[in-house]
Order: sequence, then structure tokens, then C-alpha cells
Amino acid sequence: MRNSTRSNVDPFIVMDVMEAARRAEEAGRRIIHMEVGQPGTGAPKGAIEALKGALDADPLGYTVALGMPALRRRIAQIYGEWYDVDLNPDRVVITPGSSGGFLLTFTALFDSGDRVGIGAPGYPSYRQILSALGMVPVDLPTAPENRLQPVAANFAGLDLTGLLVASPANPTGTMLDRPAMSALIEATQEQGASFISDEIYHGIEYEAKAVTALEVTDDCYVINSFSKYFSMTGWRVGWMVVPEDQVRVVERIAQNMFICAPHASQVAALAALDCDEELQANLDVYKANRALMLDGLPKAGFTKIAPPDGAFYVYADVSDITANSRAFAAEILEKAGVAVTPGLDFDPVRGGGTIRFSYARSTQDIEEGLRRLREFMTNRM
Repeated sequence: MRNSTRSNVDPFIVMDVMEAARRAEEAGRRIIHMEVGQPGTGAPKGAIEALKGALDADPLGYTVALGMPALRRRIAQIYGEWYDVDLNPDRVVITPGSSGGFLLTFTALFDSGDRVGIGAPGYPSYRQILSALGMVPVDLPTAPENRLQPVAANFAGLDLTGLLVASPANPTGTMLDRPAMSALIEATQEQGASFISDEIYHGIEYEAKAVTALEVTDDCYVINSFSKYFSMTGWRVGWMVVPEDQVRVVERIAQNMFICAPHASQVAALAALDCDEELQANLDVYKANRALMLDGLPKAGFTKIAPPDGAFYVYADVSDITANSRAFAAEILEKAGVAVTPGLDFDPVRGGGTIRFSYARSTQDIEEGLRRLREFMTNRM
């Protein structure tokens, strides 16, 4: 059967690593998972209890396309609590995960052939979703002196229709402060391009609060999710904030693409927003794991790293060890029983010399993973 040219997207390499790890576990090995950005904890207990009650009282059919009004209002409220931003809940759109948000955003803003800038290294699905929709992802090679975040000079003269940034970023965990965010927004608007801010790791910050693009402008799209800080990856529920004149545009697309986000997940998400004590306990685990990684990775031989401001990743330059990060990751999995993600997932040009380590799992797993990595690298010398 014939396939479209749009379907010719690259695989999401981390998912291939997960599958290789699964096969190893099926064969009886214990694998330490440092590959996937998935919290080791589940949904907050309050979210589970709320859904149990709803299942007894409600058939949980379709919601309206924009999402449960109570959830939209509560999300608008957290912008006041977290950022001192007064947000109209009418601008909030509930989505089937952040992935649904990207599909809606790219479809609403761009036509086939439009050029959209993304920082490299960056989340690989940006590139693949844009390509599958007939758009042109434009990698913007970022520099260590800018903490691997894009700056205006990276896209000057590139004739972009849009710019997508992430802060905290995947795979680096680095963040944009307010001046840096403002400079990117200003440069994008000067080009007449749309600005999109991926904020799905907000809440997972260590030394300073992440800046939302909504502190700077209302003329942007913001994408967030319950997957990371709220520890609800498999529930597939997220949200967008869009300008008021874009709400009906997005609503029409959402009605036809998704009908709505899963009702059960929306019920749980609403309750999760009030589970502060449990969520902060999860953050304490990430803080402890981060300290272990920043101490343990250099001892294992991974010395070229940028300390992350947020999220739960460390991005390491291993170009002095290998030029083939995919083969190196496979070797680490085979010999050390530790799953890590090749940098080629995030940067097709320079990623052969980088590796991403995730520290989202339990502290015990992180300690064991670092021990195995030290042993592996010692024996490899």
C-alpha cells in the first residue's frame, strides 16, 4: 500500500531504547531506566480518589472540545498562584497530552511549507510532527555559552513563520530567564512570526522559578501538560493557553481531531492541581537525584555536562568517547544494564557525540545506575 511522503518521519529513538530495555527485562535482567522522561511515581493520590468517586456517579462521556469548564478555571487560577498572571480561563484549552497541543498549535498557526524554528538539541517530536504536517522544521544550533537555548542571532534572516522554545528544556534542563524570554519574543514578533512556548516541565525547578511566556506577552501559544510535574504521563491530558482571538480557531480543529481530551483524565487532573504536598515530595526526590547525578556522572567519566535548572535530565557531551551515541547507548544497555538516550534523538547533526540521562526514577535506582556506569566506564578504559 502506498504511503504519503509526510509519513516518512524518523523514529523516536528513546522509544526504541525503551523497547530494547523491555526485551532485556523480559529475558530476566534488571535494567535501570535513565532513558525516558517519565516520573517513577504515579498520579497523585487525590487524583485517583477523585476519579474513583466520579466513576461511581458519572458515565464519563464526551466533554466539550475545549475541556471541562472547572478544569479550565482551575488552570487559569494557577497562573495567578505561580506567576502572578491574571488569565482569562476562556483562553485555556484542554488537550490529549502536550502532543495533542502541538498538533493543534501547528495546525492552527502554519500552512504546508511554513518554516518553524526549533532549538537543537530539542525534543525530537517537534521536528517529526511538523514534518508529518507538511511543514519545515528549521534546527537552530544552540551554543554552550547560551546554555543550549536559542538566541535571536540563531534565526536572524531565516524567514521563519514561527519559533518554538522550551524552558525548562528537554534534553538539557536549562531555562530562559525573563530577559532571554523577552528578547526571543521581541525578535520573533519583529519577523511577523508566531511564538510558541513549551512549558511542560514547569514546576520542576531547582534554584529559580521558570518564566512563562505569558509574563511577557499575550500574543503567544503556551503548551503544558500533566505528565511531568503532576506525574500523569499515561493519562494523556495537557493544556494550551492561546490568545482570545485564537480560541475558536483551536476549538474547531479540536472538535474534529479529538472531540475532547479523555474525560476520566480531566477529572483526575482537576484534583491533581490541589495535591501540593505530594507533588512537592516528588520534587524533593528529583532534587536529591539531581545532586547525585551532578556528583556521580563526573566520577563515572561524564565530565562535560551543563547543570540543569529544571526538568529531570542531564545532557552530556561524550564526543571525546564516541562519535556514535546510538551505538554507545546500546553498549551501555548491554554491558551495564542502564538505559540512556542517544543525543541523535535531539540533534541530528551534533547528537552523535551526546547522551541524555534522565533522573526521574527513584533515588535508589539513580544510585544503582551511577554505580553501574562507574563500573562500566572503568572497565571500558
